[in-house]
Amino acid sequence: MAHKDNETPISDSANEQAHQLSDKIKESARQIWLAGLGAYNKAEEDTGKIFEKLVKEGEELESATRGAVEKRFKAVEGKVEGVRGKASNTFGKLESVFDERVSDALERLGIPNKKTLEALEARIEALEKELKKKK
Repeated sequence: MAHKDNETPISDSANEQAHQLSDKIKESARQIWLAGLGAYNKAEEDTGKIFEKLVKEGEELESATRGAVEKRFKAVEGKVEGVRGKASNTFGKLESVFDERVSDALERLGIPNKKTLEALEARIEALEKELKKKK
């Protein structure tokens, strides 16, 4: 084996050690690769199990909370109906007060209300009948 002056020749035992070290590194890399594949496979299996478990827990939670939510909804719905009834009653009162005030204002202005107009129409009809009789 030819070598340069400043290089030291590599002995067969050093060559053998380097080869063994290389083999160990390759085997370690292979084991790491296989461990990674195993971990990936395990994670994939566990993911399915975890997902199924989460779905099951979600279903249990949903059924446990559904009753409580429905009770709260019914309670709120009842309160809304009560408020709606009060609001409707209040609106009816406001409408009545408004009608009275408008009628009073029209009366002050000298504009006859519906009752007065109906009474006048009745008098006109009665007078027309009298006139027809006299003809």
